[in-house]
Amino acid sequence: MNYQAVRHIPLSQDAHGIDPDHVVFRLRTGRDDCKRCTLFYADRSCRVTPVIFSSAVMQKEAQDEWFDYYQVILKSPYRRICYYFELDDGQTTRLYYGDFFADERVDDRSEYYQLPYNHPADIASPPEWVQDAVVYNIFPDSFATSRRFISDIPTQREWNGQITHGKRGGTLRGVRENLDYLADLGINCLYLNPIFAAGEYHKYDLLDYYHIDPCFGTDEEFRLLVEDCHVRGMRVIIDGVFNHVGWNFFAFEDVVQKGEESRYKDWFYRLSFPVQRPEDPEAYPDYECFGYERIMPKTNTPNPEVEAYFCDVGRYWVREFGIDGWRLDVASEINDGFWRAFRRAVKGENPDCVLIGEVWESAGHWLAGDMFDSTMNYDLRKHCRRFFAERTIDAAAFDGRVTHMRMRYKLPMTYAQLNLLDSHDVSRFFSLCGEDEARMRLAVLFQMTFLGAPSIFYGDERGIAGVLEDEYRHPMDWSDTPCPLADFYRQAIRLRREQPALRRGSYTTLCAEGGLYGYRRADDQSAVSVWLNNQDTEVLLPATPVQTLWAQGVENGRLAPMGFAVFREEHTP
Repeated sequence: MNYQAVRHIPLSQDAHGIDPDHVVFRLRTGRDDCKRCTLFYADRSCRVTPVIFSSAVMQKEAQDEWFDYYQVILKSPYRRICYYFELDDGQTTRLYYGDFFADERVDDRSEYYQLPYNHPADIASPPEWVQDAVVYNIFPDSFATSRRFISDIPTQREWNGQITHGKRGGTLRGVRENLDYLADLGINCLYLNPIFAAGEYHKYDLLDYYHIDPCFGTDEEFRLLVEDCHVRGMRVIIDGVFNHVGWNFFAFEDVVQKGEESRYKDWFYRLSFPVQRPEDPEAYPDYECFGYERIMPKTNTPNPEVEAYFCDVGRYWVREFGIDGWRLDVASEINDGFWRAFRRAVKGENPDCVLIGEVWESAGHWLAGDMFDSTMNYDLRKHCRRFFAERTIDAAAFDGRVTHMRMRYKLPMTYAQLNLLDSHDVSRFFSLCGEDEARMRLAVLFQMTFLGAPSIFYGDERGIAGVLEDEYRHPMDWSDTPCPLADFYRQAIRLRREQPALRRGSYTTLCAEGGLYGYRRADDQSAVSVWLNNQDTEVLLPATPVQTLWAQGVENGRLAPMGFAVFREEHTP
């Protein structure tokens, strides 16, 4: 037995409640190392000694290149649980508890792993609606000026003595007048990049957190947009930029003007007085910034005044405009205490509001349930890029990386991840595919049938390409030219909507050989398998379907190169 590979972390993704009566337990072992793993559990407050244990056989939930992951979702009669594991490799049976191995069980209950209390307040519970969301991410400046039209003309507007800029002419009116287009596509949630008053076209250099940028429209136009979305059953998520402000933001302006006498000097990091705004874009400013962007001074979010200011912003847009969530910019660079306070503020207005952090790396630290409900799943994009777009890894490696990604978060958080192929910060996935629609289609089908909420960056469905920033923020294509890729998106979204197992079901790998990748999604009522042939050779499908839900390239049980199949399967509860 490979003892070094065995891992269990209590009070983490390896042991967490998903409701007051059910707890997920996970155990990692070496790949193909164990024949059987069993959980033994008991009431940690049991009045008799020795403790009376019950057992539950764990299932091999997943496998990556190095490890197996065993899991059981336990319906426990106890809120307070002590537990340990029994590992059997076919030759040896060992007990694993408290990070130690033993041949026999000790009677001291303090030696076992502990779940002190499965408290409802500690359960990570993203809003239920997120699992059903298909998100459309709009970069407002580039989307639409009006119905099926983008002017592609720069704009300037005055805002309290400052000039705000637009580059492509997009407006909130344009978003509102194209809601029918989005509804026809199957979208039920909008995520808008920043819309508040700011200097540059991207609106990440904030001037005013309480008003819409005049290049995009008015506060009232935003109110109408939210109302129209809600009438259509669409949620609205907006971008919260609290890590930094624009250098003409009132508090930073006060610091520049008054220096050490400014009441706002502690709102920012590492100021050197007198504070000066360098004219050279390549200069290193004498204050902390977002990256080295001199026009975006970093805020001192641990400061109670700064925290209170931004928490009020968070409450304001939920209370006054009815937004359904915040996407939180540069989330990993802001202190944890701020996010806990922000969560309390927003959830106090609407517990059903979603909080999505921009975290590019492993985000488990922020997904314990006290900060975010979800994060932007850039890792998924990275794995899809290597498998579908570039083909630098095979299906087995892809599955291993997807497995590792699935096992690192608590179960409810995995189902709430924002799964993107594109965003305003990265090259278009279609370009990474060499503008090969067959590769793009397989990636999109995977995105729409995987765990979590798929997010479409505006124009992905129209085949917008672009590697550099000015290219991937290209104006929306509103031409009447027929677009097979858009039809594919529409069908994939419809499939997801019509098959609940694709939104809420379990995930099991069926095949990962060469370029063929197959997996099964199953809930209590149905089971669906998805087969993706990401290679240039035909393969024999190992599945016998009950019903074909959608397929391209299937004939006589064989799957053509770059073909796919989605089957309804026999369901075994």
